[in-house]
Amino acid sequence: MEKILAKDSLSKWVATLEAADVYSPVFEDNQWNYEIIDDPEKVRLDHALAVHSPKKVVFPQREVYFEFTVKTGIPPQFVEVQPEEKKTVVFGVRPCDGKSMMHLDKVFDDDFEDTYYTRRRNQTVLVGIACATPPSRNCFCTSVNGSPAAEEGLDILMTELGDNYFVKFLTDRGKALADNAEALFTDANDADVQGVAKVHEEAIAKMPRNIEKVEEIPVTLKENFDSPVWDQEAMRCIECGICTFLCPTCHCFDIADEVSNTYPVEGKRVRTWDTCQFPDFTMHSSGHNPRNDKAARLRQRVAHKFQYFVENFDQYLCTGCGRCITDCPVGIDIIDVVNKVRSHG
Repeated sequence: MEKILAKDSLSKWVATLEAADVYSPVFEDNQWNYEIIDDPEKVRLDHALAVHSPKKVVFPQREVYFEFTVKTGIPPQFVEVQPEEKKTVVFGVRPCDGKSMMHLDKVFDDDFEDTYYTRRRNQTVLVGIACATPPSRNCFCTSVNGSPAAEEGLDILMTELGDNYFVKFLTDRGKALADNAEALFTDANDADVQGVAKVHEEAIAKMPRNIEKVEEIPVTLKENFDSPVWDQEAMRCIECGICTFLCPTCHCFDIADEVSNTYPVEGKRVRTWDTCQFPDFTMHSSGHNPRNDKAARLRQRVAHKFQYFVENFDQYLCTGCGRCITDCPVGIDIIDVVNKVRSHG
């Protein structure tokens, strides 16, 4: 279903979604991020790439599994904590971030269902906005089978078309979002379809970064497991974890108990994001660490994106958003790393 929505009607559409938590890109502290908005007029679709992706909506950085109380003489008391059942709508999702949801689905909702993830995912509607111009100077989605107008993982894809938005409803969840706002939409005509196709084609030509012959990378990485490039590139790393915490597809986590120092003892079992770039990520209880240096950890991150996930799922885990490049404080560039491994072995 393809419709036209006037730009000045966007807030009116959002106003019909009062029963849902609505996220929008918000510019604050000199950066864009997704936040819940309380005013439909605050929805913005003119944003650059947000620092965090919408991953944090369905896979929050910190979530409680259950709460417990321990008291002498009685069994421990447990109370399960499940995500709130409430419809969530995220506006302004870039196509690379929409695609990242498909990768997270592979991890959390394929052979094994993570109910904490799936409950949030199933009640979240993703409203994408195609990239007419690159939202980041380090975008390279076309190198990893993506596109500035990719539809994967999204429920709706919007494209700017002059004073209007071309709105393509992709799923039943997306279509339902317009049930109470039908009067705001008009049918798209042939000229609109041709116009939006031109916008998408021109956007592809503006892609600022590129990885040539990306299909060769899985084999190249496997052949160069012991390449000296890993040591050379990792020398700059300060092990801050920004590259993985900002990545829309990184999904490693830790589980720990937070316990009070009072009596009765009260606590929570909590899941938090973790990263393969931290020294203790692979530390064994014996004291052995199979990735005991920064080079091994950098290799793990790159290989996970371009080799291991490809071998397991026939997909690149990288979506080409470029966040890990843009926000690395020491300038480690995953594209340059891949190219150097390929060139120098």
